[in-house]
Amino acid sequence: MQKRLRKAPSTLALDDIDAPLVMAFLGETEAARERVLPGAAAVGRIEPAHLDAMAGVTPAVAASLLGWGLGYFGQPHILARFMAVRSVADIPKARIIGMGWMILSLYGAVFTGFVAVAYYAPAPLANPETAFIALSQDLFNPWIAGWLLAAILAAIMSTVSSQLLVSSSALTQDIYRSFLKRHAADRELLWLGRAGVVAIALIATALAYDPKSTVLGLVAHAWAGFGASFGPVLILSLLWPRMTRNGALAGMAAGAVTVILWSQVHQYFWDLYEMLPGFAAGLLAVVGVSLLDRPPAQAIREEFARAIGQSRGPTGREARTRASAAG
Repeated sequence: MQKRLRKAPSTLALDDIDAPLVMAFLGETEAARERVLPGAAAVGRIEPAHLDAMAGVTPAVAASLLGWGLGYFGQPHILARFMAVRSVADIPKARIIGMGWMILSLYGAVFTGFVAVAYYAPAPLANPETAFIALSQDLFNPWIAGWLLAAILAAIMSTVSSQLLVSSSALTQDIYRSFLKRHAADRELLWLGRAGVVAIALIATALAYDPKSTVLGLVAHAWAGFGASFGPVLILSLLWPRMTRNGALAGMAAGAVTVILWSQVHQYFWDLYEMLPGFAAGLLAVVGVSLLDRPPAQAIREEFARAIGQSRGPTGREARTRASAAG
């Protein structure tokens, strides 16, 4: 691979990024020096739009990009981590850690893409989604490349395991025990959960075999499905005591169905991301059905008020101060 790269030295490099920083990222190899040292052409000469954050951005595109943020409210594997926080006082710290790591991760992904644009300009990758893998193999010592590739597998396994566990729990506890067999034995639920994991894994494998599908496309569709189905219900369950059980069910159904239908006709509506109409439909369904439904019992409203009062309790610093004073 290194020989192939040396035979086609490039005069392309990164603009607005210091060469020492790029070299530190790519490694001190001959191929890297040939491709990113000063004096080479800029990424902007390859494609000027890469350096213009607003290039090709229409109102629909801007709304779709912002709509990705709504998906966080409905992702079970993300919410499960916040649900595991020890106390309300630790929420600010968890928020800082979560958002800080997300910013670093996104910056690293964008920076990797800029490096790949310049590095593979003479012979573009057949699949741009493999940019990180290709850079790892081409620019690093095999031992280091092995660690980088293992990091990819670790990230995949972490997400897959979280998704499978959440899906298994939802199948056994939220569906089977709640609606089909309320007094099911633990052993029965155990085997049902295992069967559900196998079934979901087989479905995911079948979807991955589609040659027309991309990782980004599958993630975007799943992100919209979860976000539109559970996001409105979760937000209103924390902010609106008037929401009812039937309203929540209607919101989840409306959000999921809208995402599925919109993904088939989005090209007729400015390619608007299905998250936005799905989230809006779920929100309207929750509010509309809840207002038409019988109001929640007084006991539920009182429990809601207690929960809100606890969530607005002392901050982390105040809680630690009170604990130390009490000790």
